[in-house]
Amino acid sequence: MGQLQAGIIPVTAFQQNCTILFDSDDKHGVLIDPGGDNDQVLHAIRSNGITIDAIWITHGHIDHAAGAMDMKETLGVDIVGPHEADKFLLDSMEEKAAQYGIQGSGVRNCTPDRWLKDGDTVSFGSHVFEVLHCPGHAPGHVVFYNAIAKFAHVGDVLFNGSVGRTDLPGGDHETLISSIKNKLFPLGDDIGFICGHGPGGRFGEERRTNPFLT
Repeated sequence: MGQLQAGIIPVTAFQQNCTILFDSDDKHGVLIDPGGDNDQVLHAIRSNGITIDAIWITHGHIDHAAGAMDMKETLGVDIVGPHEADKFLLDSMEEKAAQYGIQGSGVRNCTPDRWLKDGDTVSFGSHVFEVLHCPGHAPGHVVFYNAIAKFAHVGDVLFNGSVGRTDLPGGDHETLISSIKNKLFPLGDDIGFICGHGPGGRFGEERRTNPFLT
């Protein structure tokens, strides 16, 4: 087994961190949260010789899942996640695109091949991730956690110096803070994370300094 590696491609006007997780040896991996700009993402995949085995979705917001169905068809892989509580979001992305004035940008409603729940595991090769259901930003938001690598992809639950917004449909601030404090922080201060926007960090630093959590 090679090391777990990550490549980040910020996509769309939302600058969402579409992420490629892959094994350094065999170059197999997964694509997390393809929110758009699929040509750019495909170029990164192909120019680095990576084989995508599945698409993983953290939650159902348009900037994280709008490109998933096209990517599924292009790559010939399954869409895995999020939790089924986000079905109403995935079913209404085309409607949201019209509201935001971004029609014709390849946005499609998304139908996952597999829903996830807390305690499930997902994997590629020998890299195994635990699924943590972390609602608050979105009711069906999930986090992917790899204990061996001491790494988590947290989507829009937690940011470097901030937390996910909770003013969107299904959001709840108290639930979000509970997800962070009771699901993420107990994993350990040394856990590194990639988030949905901007730079990542470590849980310990966020626990000590994040103004929304101290």
